[in-house]
Amino acid sequence: MIKMTARALAGAALALLPLTAASSVQAAEHDVPARYASLHDGIEALPLAAESRTGYQRTSFKHWVDADRGGCSTRAEVLIAESRARPEVGPKCKVISGRWFSYYDGVTVTDPKGLDIDHMVPLAEAWDSGASQFSAARREAYANDLEAERSLVASVAAGRVRHRGEVSRTPLLDDPHPFVAHAADWPAFRLVWLILLRLPYLH
Repeated sequence: MIKMTARALAGAALALLPLTAASSVQAAEHDVPARYASLHDGIEALPLAAESRTGYQRTSFKHWVDADRGGCSTRAEVLIAESRARPEVGPKCKVISGRWFSYYDGVTVTDPKGLDIDHMVPLAEAWDSGASQFSAARREAYANDLEAERSLVASVAAGRVRHRGEVSRTPLLDDPHPFVAHAADWPAFRLVWLILLRLPYLH
């Protein structure tokens, strides 16, 4: 099911897809009870907006911080959480090895140096879609969101063209399962953060 705030839903019908609450910053700004909606209703609840990348800088989103002061950066936390084998972690929470499956690429990786941490909705796209109006603290919370499921995903970095934080990605279509998960996660994550749906994505 998509779980979302009543404010975002504005009375949409209850149904099937979950959306976890985002960060403490976001929750504090939108202190309303959670509700549930179908994927269709979730997409319908997203407001539409034209693109606007004016003023975007990646540095506007302070990322890979140690938000919980536990000694691990956001990147390290994602690598540890997503490793399919017990990861080797060195001093200062440096992730040395593990086993990760990049569902965007269909590739298994054992060296974390070969991985990027991708945002479900990339930073530049989030900026285009309303994050330009976020406070600096809320942009930092967005960039380091470990609470909304699949907000951050480890994916293969080496061997592909990278546009840092600017391009939305979808899983490989030869395996429908991650693609279906992505199709649900994408609008759900936007609703958690009240990020607008840009007009080119309507179709």
